Amino acid sequence: MKWIQDRWRRMRSFNRRGVIENGLDEEIRFHIDQQTEKNIRAGMSPSEARRQAHIKFGGVERTRVNTRAEFRLPVEDTLRDIRYGARALRRSPGFTAVAALTLALGISATTTVFSVVNGVLIKPLPYPDSEALVGVWHVAPGVAGVRDSWMSASQFFTYRENNRVFQEIGVWSAGTVTVTGLAEPEQVPAVGVTFSTLLALGEHPAIGRGFSQQDDMAGAPRTVILTYDFWQRRYGGDRSAIGRSLIVDSSPRQVIGVMPAGFTFLNIDHALLMPLQFDRAAARIGQFNYPGLARLKPGVTLTEANADIARMIPMWLKAWPEAGPGIAKMIENARFAPALRPLKQYVVGDIGNVLWLVMGTIGIVLVIACANIANLLLVRVEGRHHELAVRAALGAGWRRISRELFLECLVLGFLGGAVGLALTLPALRLLAALGPSTLPRLNEITIDTSVVVFAVLASLLSSVLFALIPIAKYAGTGVSLALRSEGRTSSQSRDRYRTRDTLVVAQVALSLVLLVSSGLMIRTFLALRAVDPGFTRANQIQLVRLSINPADAPDPRQALAVMDDIRERIGSIPGVSAVSFARTVPMGGNNSSDMLLAEDHAYSEGQLPPVRRHQFVSPGFFTTLGTPFVAGRDITWSEVYNLRSVGLISENLAREMWREPSAAIGKRIREHPQAPWREIVGVVRDLYADGVSEKPPMTVYWPILIEKPWRNQIQIERSVTFVIRSSRAGTEAFLKELRERVWSVNPHLPLAQVRTLEDVYRRSLARPSFTLVMLAIAAGVALVLGVVGIYGVISFAVAQRTREIGIRIALGAQQREVKRMFLRYGLVMSGVGVAFGLIAAVAITRWMTSLLFGVSPLDPTTYAAVSLVLMTAATLASYVPAHRATAVDPVEALRAE
Repeated sequence: MKWIQDRWRRMRSFNRRGVIENGLDEEIRFHIDQQTEKNIRAGMSPSEARRQAHIKFGGVERTRVNTRAEFRLPVEDTLRDIRYGARALRRSPGFTAVAALTLALGISATTTVFSVVNGVLIKPLPYPDSEALVGVWHVAPGVAGVRDSWMSASQFFTYRENNRVFQEIGVWSAGTVTVTGLAEPEQVPAVGVTFSTLLALGEHPAIGRGFSQQDDMAGAPRTVILTYDFWQRRYGGDRSAIGRSLIVDSSPRQVIGVMPAGFTFLNIDHALLMPLQFDRAAARIGQFNYPGLARLKPGVTLTEANADIARMIPMWLKAWPEAGPGIAKMIENARFAPALRPLKQYVVGDIGNVLWLVMGTIGIVLVIACANIANLLLVRVEGRHHELAVRAALGAGWRRISRELFLECLVLGFLGGAVGLALTLPALRLLAALGPSTLPRLNEITIDTSVVVFAVLASLLSSVLFALIPIAKYAGTGVSLALRSEGRTSSQSRDRYRTRDTLVVAQVALSLVLLVSSGLMIRTFLALRAVDPGFTRANQIQLVRLSINPADAPDPRQALAVMDDIRERIGSIPGVSAVSFARTVPMGGNNSSDMLLAEDHAYSEGQLPPVRRHQFVSPGFFTTLGTPFVAGRDITWSEVYNLRSVGLISENLAREMWREPSAAIGKRIREHPQAPWREIVGVVRDLYADGVSEKPPMTVYWPILIEKPWRNQIQIERSVTFVIRSSRAGTEAFLKELRERVWSVNPHLPLAQVRTLEDVYRRSLARPSFTLVMLAIAAGVALVLGVVGIYGVISFAVAQRTREIGIRIALGAQQREVKRMFLRYGLVMSGVGVAFGLIAAVAITRWMTSLLFGVSPLDPTTYAAVSLVLMTAATLASYVPAHRATAVDPVEALRAE
């Protein structure tokens, strides 16, 4: 009750401030007047009587302050101190501008990277209750070369009909399709989905309807759902598009819906959604071609879902026919098991390692910036030391002085935070331009409430960090001792600026950690660039992707004839030296794997052969790429057209199976127990198909047209990438001629993914390049801040020791001795910082191991080079103020005293 009464009294006094102030003054005067009269009656003179009355009463101002405190609300004192701090900062515009800008850069950089981390890693996926979404994968530890396995159509049916843990489960397949009938032909990305896939995501079209189970059945009328962007671009946002026909891959599909603006299907670029329309009667055990996703029922855990899938795997093996003899036994021996994981993990991938590293790096830059501001504040508060001492002598307690200093720093911190937050938006745009195109959820990186809260907290934490040091040093109870100090031009003892030295040492140490990290990434990037990718002069290799529709060439041989005709016409373009085509190109994605059996290798009953990368190529593909044959020869066009059972393999696969590439020539392999044995006629150098940071995959290269008797079909890859070697690659004139030659064969054939192999190669280096750029920027800023810190401390030391320097010179000290003294001072600080930084770098850079290539996190060359660079920069930063010290005139220095 007493606490409530006290607060009520303070609130009532808020509106009676003038009356209370007048009453307080009258009461103080009354007490002093009474004591004065009493002293006069005791025989004192009037002046002495009043003086003694004041002494007995005590400090008038202190009494006013203590009495006001009884009636004021705490927020009033805080607001008054904030106003006082703002005025103090306004009176020092130079200091305020430098400190606020330094902090703003640190806050902006940190907030920008947090925006990326928040958008990519922290924010849930943009679907309702996205934490319940899981990706459905499997593992097969008994199969060499398989890390994760997707789902088959038969598994989808089994899991959908027998599960106990999913609200919905679906599968999808991404690819490209040709759209005609809407102006110029276009090849667009599309996603095939089961009707339950969108239901699992919790998404529905904004216009029209979604897929039904009827749409998903084999033989049902073909339908399509448009994305919002495609609808706007090709239909102008016309709502009457619903119900129209869209020609996709030469077949009409009815448009039944348009997805909402901003809808994304996981991290897959797409323009159309189409039903997969599985034929249940044709489903088999095997053929794991589809990624799966599911929505868990409320309360179901990932462990329970994995157990339920494990329960259904034996049911699946018994319920469906095999894709080939012994497949079910092989899968059983492969120890096929579920490996469900949060769907977000699939979308994000392993980018988290890079982003958290960058976040930590930028955080260190912010700490260095705070240390720099703390040093500036120490210099500023040093200039106010006499003022603070006088205030302490007049009765201001250390709490009061500490609060004023802290609130001044808080005002400075939020000023820097506001400027930093304003800089974050353009910084995000710059980061989007610098960031790798493979960065997931790039469209979800925005400045939202979480980012603003982070910026506010970063400003508050920064204020606390750089406020604590001056408060601890100058707001203590011993501050009044400054009244007994010497004149302000006197030399200071080492103890007076030891704190500033410590801050500079910390800045140098942290700068070295960032420079070492940046140096390791530079070494990594150089090592990656030094790797021979297996092809030559990538800037002279033009790529273009074409798809031959079954409606235009229903027979596989007809499709091959169309491709061959296009190849010959492109080859007649002036400047073209070689042309070929393949299912995909190195580092171009769209890879597939399958079993590989060798005739001279024994496999026990039910043993699943190793899974290896399979690629389909035309003759001349490796010649066009500039990839040499290690042994044997290339396949020929005669062998392709006549369906000869031949193939090529990579050098690493030949060495794994037969130790020497030459020993592989003439050996026979096949991709299926019912496939014909195919003779190896050539071994080619390894190609870094997944990027130079990954080992070259062991690969089998089949002819682009191949017979598969167990399926009773001749298979051709209808969607291929043409590889064209020309010194004119990438030029507009060449691309124009290229389009003309392709359209002379089929005017409705769209060209997609028009780029050079150099573009693909650079894209594979985008992630290490992004990491390198971010670390280099952070290290550069840290180096500048560290150098500025050294320069500032030595400059301040020179200014404070002017009298000492003058005396030294007057007594005969040589200028070089004075210069050497301050150079030694700067180098000792830097050397100590480098020593501590090396220790910290050894401990911290071990976390970078997964990001490095061809270099150890303890690389001595990097550590030595960075230490040399930092010490050189420190020497230069120390030299300027040291040289200024030699210009001190001893007469002027002593006269100033």
